[in-house]
Amino acid sequence: MKKKEYIKSQLLDLTYYWFNIILILGTLLFLLLGIMDYFFSPQNFDQFFLLRVAISIVLTSFFFLNRYTSTRWKSSKYLYPVIIIATILSAATIEFMILNLGGHTSPYYAGLNLLIICVLGFLPLNLTISLVCAGLIYAIYFIPIYLFDKVTNYPVFISNIFFFVSTFIIALVWRSLSQKVIVNTYSLQYDLDQDKKKLKSYSTNLEQLVQERTRELNKSALMFRSLFQNAQDGILIMDEKGKILDANKALCDLHGFDPGALSGANVVLLETEDNEPLFKERMERILNGEALLYETRHYRKDGSKISLEVSSKVIEIDGRKLIQSFYRDVTEKKKMQTQLVHSQKMDSIGQLAGGIAHDFNNILTSILGFTELILLKEDLDEEIAGKVRTIDKVSRQAAQMVSKLLSFARRGYFEAVPFSADKAVTDTLEMISRLIPESIALTKQLQAPVAIVKGDINMMDQVLMNLVINAKDAMPEGGTLTVATSVITLGADDLDIGADIEPGEYVNILVRDTGMGIPEADIPHIFEPFFTTKDKGKGTGLGLAMVYGIVKEHKGYITVKSRQRGGADFNVYLPLYLKSRAKDQLAPAASFARAEASSAPWGDETILAVDDEAPVLEFIKETLSGKGFNVITAGNPLSGLELYRENNGSIDLVITDMVMPSMDGGQLARNIRGINPQARIIAITGYNENGENKNIDALIKKPFTSGRLLQAVREALDNQRI
Repeated sequence: MKKKEYIKSQLLDLTYYWFNIILILGTLLFLLLGIMDYFFSPQNFDQFFLLRVAISIVLTSFFFLNRYTSTRWKSSKYLYPVIIIATILSAATIEFMILNLGGHTSPYYAGLNLLIICVLGFLPLNLTISLVCAGLIYAIYFIPIYLFDKVTNYPVFISNIFFFVSTFIIALVWRSLSQKVIVNTYSLQYDLDQDKKKLKSYSTNLEQLVQERTRELNKSALMFRSLFQNAQDGILIMDEKGKILDANKALCDLHGFDPGALSGANVVLLETEDNEPLFKERMERILNGEALLYETRHYRKDGSKISLEVSSKVIEIDGRKLIQSFYRDVTEKKKMQTQLVHSQKMDSIGQLAGGIAHDFNNILTSILGFTELILLKEDLDEEIAGKVRTIDKVSRQAAQMVSKLLSFARRGYFEAVPFSADKAVTDTLEMISRLIPESIALTKQLQAPVAIVKGDINMMDQVLMNLVINAKDAMPEGGTLTVATSVITLGADDLDIGADIEPGEYVNILVRDTGMGIPEADIPHIFEPFFTTKDKGKGTGLGLAMVYGIVKEHKGYITVKSRQRGGADFNVYLPLYLKSRAKDQLAPAASFARAEASSAPWGDETILAVDDEAPVLEFIKETLSGKGFNVITAGNPLSGLELYRENNGSIDLVITDMVMPSMDGGQLARNIRGINPQARIIAITGYNENGENKNIDALIKKPFTSGRLLQAVREALDNQRI
C-alpha cells in the first residue's frame, strides 16, 4: 500500500471512530437540552420533546448501523453520505425549533453552531465535505427564515449571522490545522512502518549489520563526544532532579571549575538566590516537553556572579528523561543593555528636568522682578518690605535649584577652555579644606605629566565640590577621603564605561571614601533629580543630578561603586585634551562671578517686547516704562511680527523670549532681520539653547533682575554686543 492510500485509509478509520462518538454525543445533547424547552418554551415542550426523541432515535440507529454492519460500510462511498444525512436531519430538527421559537431572534440558533463545531471540529473531513456540511447547515437556517419568517430585529439577526460566520471560520481553521497534524502523524507512522519492514528484511544479516552499526555508533559517539567537549558554549546534561550527569569543558570554564568537578552536583547550587524560585517552575515546564530559552545568573567558584542565556530541552534515553542545556555567557551583553537603558532613562529625565526648569524660570523672573520693583518704592511699609525681602530670598534659592536642574539637563551656559584636571582638584580641595573635619584624612594622588581637559572650569568646580562634600557627609565618624587623577585608555570592550562613550584616552578623577557605602538598590537611582540617601532636610537630591548633567555635557561619563566593606567610589571620566607641562596653556581653575550693574540709565526709545508668559511681559513693560522707555507688548510671536511690520520705522529694539509656541524666538529674530537687517534684538531664555544665534545682539538668562534688563537694553541700543 502506497503512502497516500495508507493515509486515506487511516483518515477513514478515524472518521468512522469519531462519527460514532458524535452520534452518541448528539443523541445525549438532543435529549439533555430538552430541559431548556421546559424553561424557555413550555408551550412547545411536548412537541419539541417528540422531535428530540425522534432525532435521537435516528442518530442511535446510525450508530448501531455503523457499529454492527459489515466493514464495507466504512468506505467513503457510504460513510460520507450518512454523515451528510445525519447533519441535514440534525440541522432540520434544530431549525424547526428555531422557527417555532422566535425565528430569526431565537436563541436556539446556537444549536447550529454546536453542530458545526461537532462536524468540522471532530470529524477529520476533507475541505470539500467540510464546506458541503457547513453550507447545508447555513442553508437550512437561512432559507426557512427567508421563506417563513419576517425579519424585524435586524441587529439580532445580523449578530446571529456574524456568530455563524465566526464559528465556521474558527471550526474550518481548527479542522485545517488538525488535518495537517493528523496527516503528518500518519505520514510519519507510515514511514516508521516501512522502516520496520526494511529492518525485518535485514534479519538474515543481523550479525554483520550489528557489527557495522556498532562501528558506526562508536564512531558517532566519538564524534559527538568531541563536539560536546570542544563546543564554545557550555553544555550540561542533568536528570529530572537537577543532578549534573555530564558537563563539557566550556561549562566548567564559565563557572571557574576544573573539568569534571561539577559531575554529581546539583545545578540548583549554581543558581543565585533570586533565581531559585524560578528553577522549579522551569524544570517542570522542561520536563513537560517545553523547550525553554531563558536568562539566569549563576555563581562562579570564586563567589562572583555570571549572567547566562540558557537553552534547555528534555531528551529521552533508554526510557529515562534527561535535560540537555546549552549555556552562553551574556554578562557583558547584559551590562551593555543595562547601561543603554540607564542612559536612555537619564536622558528622558533630563528632558523633563529641562522643561520644568524653563517653566520655573519664567515664574521666578516674574516673582524676582516684581519684588525688586516693590522694594524700590520709597514709601513702602517696613513690615511689608521685610516680607517681600523674604520672598526675594527664597525665590533666589529656588533659582539656584533651577540652575542645578538645568545643569542636570545639560541646558546651562557652557564655556569650554583647556585646564589642568590636577590644578582643578588642588584648587577645589584648598577652597573646601576648612569644611573637612580633622577626623577625616584627606589625601591627593595626582597624575604627572599634567593632564589637560577642555570644558567649563566653574562647572567642574561644582562637580568636584559636590563629590567631595558627599564623601565627607558619608563619614560622620571619620575615615579617609581620597581624590586621585590618572590618564587611562578606554576601548570599545571596556564595559565599565557607557556604550555611547567613544574609545580613546580619558582623564579619570576618582573620589573615594571609607564611609557607610550606598545600598545596592539605591545605586540605579543615585543620579536622578530629587533622589537622596541623606536624612530628611539634609539634602535636596539635586547635587549628583547636576554632577551627572555636567559630566555628560563634557562628553564624559561617571560611575559609582559601593564596596562590600564600606565606602563608595565615584569615577569621573573626561576626554583627554592634551598632555603638557606648559602653564601658559591652562586657564585658571577658580570661579568668577559676573557683577550686575548697580544703576540703570534712562531712555526714551520704543521697545517691542514679545513673550507668551503674561507676568514676564508685564514685568518687562513696567521696568522699562518706569525708566522712560515706550514699550509695545505682544503675547505671541505672530502678533509680535505683525506689530513690527506695522511700526518698523519707530521700533528701536526688540526683546523676545526664545521658547514660544507657533514660532520660537530664533525664527522671530530671523523674520525681523528679513524686514530690517539693522534691527536690534535681545533674547531672553530659560536655558542657553540658542546662545550662538547670529540674529540676536544679546542674550539674558532667566530669571533676571530689572538692573540686568536695563543694562542689556541700554548696551544693545548703544550698539554694544554683550
